[in-house]
Amino acid sequence: MTLFFGFYQDIGPALSLLVVATFVLAGAVKGVIGLGLPTIAMGLLGMAMPPAQAAALLIVPSTLTNLWQLAFGGHLRALLKRLWPMLTMVFTGTLLGSAWLGINSGAWAAHALGGALLVYALYGLFARGMSLAPAHETWLGPLCGLITGVITAATGVFVIPAVPYLQGLGLSREEMVQALGLSFSVSTLALAIGLAGQDALGIQALSASLLVLAPALLGMLGGQWLRQRISAVLFKRCFFIGLALLGVHLLLNG
Repeated sequence: MTLFFGFYQDIGPALSLLVVATFVLAGAVKGVIGLGLPTIAMGLLGMAMPPAQAAALLIVPSTLTNLWQLAFGGHLRALLKRLWPMLTMVFTGTLLGSAWLGINSGAWAAHALGGALLVYALYGLFARGMSLAPAHETWLGPLCGLITGVITAATGVFVIPAVPYLQGLGLSREEMVQALGLSFSVSTLALAIGLAGQDALGIQALSASLLVLAPALLGMLGGQWLRQRISAVLFKRCFFIGLALLGVHLLLNG
């Protein structure tokens, strides 16, 4: 039992409650709009603990919820055939970035996290949908994958520029949901390997991550229920505004 609860005994009841509440909220956001679990988790927990510690907590819930998202849709083989160059570079970029930068406990990591959150929020609020010509996928996909990987290694956030790139491919709603699950699964796996290489993902950290799976799934189910009863557009706008404020706070104050 000490193995499973040792992390939470070390951080105390107040911070443990914050962790649980964060994953309920992050799961709810993912349930409503299909993404946001690691972004919310990194943003909120990044204010209270080192980014590497926050990133380690999201490994299990992020992996399982993304695999769940990936499993349904029937487009997996076609997406793998189309996206493998980008996915390969996401994986490679994350490992290279982990060796070069890493999510250490320095103040710069929190500032970098804030910057990544702010950029993603501004994109979500103001960017108009773009359309990419198929001819550009051969070079732009790997480039976006590499940049996404390096940002993932430095901040634990793996949405920029992968999400805008995927949104520009003209995928159907079902394909897009599955493509996001695929991209996020690869990013989470590479991040886990990078954290393990920095001695930030041991048995205790994995046990702590396993224990927040239930709050994340509970939040996800609540979010899916809520999605049928609110405006998804309004919710997404509120999500990005909150994310922008969080990003500014971390960027300025670390």
